[in-house]
Amino acid sequence: MTRGLSTGDAAGLIEGELGSEGRAPSDLVTEDVWLAFLRFGRRRFAVADVPDADGLLFQYGTYAFDGPSTFTLDFTRQFEICDGDGDHDHYVQVHCELGYGPVPALEALGSFDSWFFHDAENDLDEWARGLTERAAWRTIRGLRPAGIRVYQEQV
Repeated sequence: MTRGLSTGDAAGLIEGELGSEGRAPSDLVTEDVWLAFLRFGRRRFAVADVPDADGLLFQYGTYAFDGPSTFTLDFTRQFEICDGDGDHDHYVQVHCELGYGPVPALEALGSFDSWFFHDAENDLDEWARGLTERAAWRTIRGLRPAGIRVYQEQV
């Protein structure tokens, strides 16, 4: 296991990053949340010493999970949890989910996802830059989400 923060503290840490500028979540635009997620993404956690044990996911699309279809942008951190023998047991995912009102330009973006894994010889800043250079980012970066939800789940 690599040294670092406890994965049990992850949801609280992303919430802390969201409030680090002293602004209410309702005052944040998409780019503010993204920058908070990247600060959170740079923190290292105590994870199993296996490939892809600590990953970041950027994904969006229009979905109808709990009601009418809505455009959702989801920043997720995923940790692999291993059993006492070092074998995969489950994943813990910490989501920072942004929901938007009905906006045709957002629905037209379709869906997209991209992963980054610490210790996979990738550069976090390069990954982030590639995402913010996408045409879709220009559409969503300055929008104020209708809601921001942080939650943790076992998958």
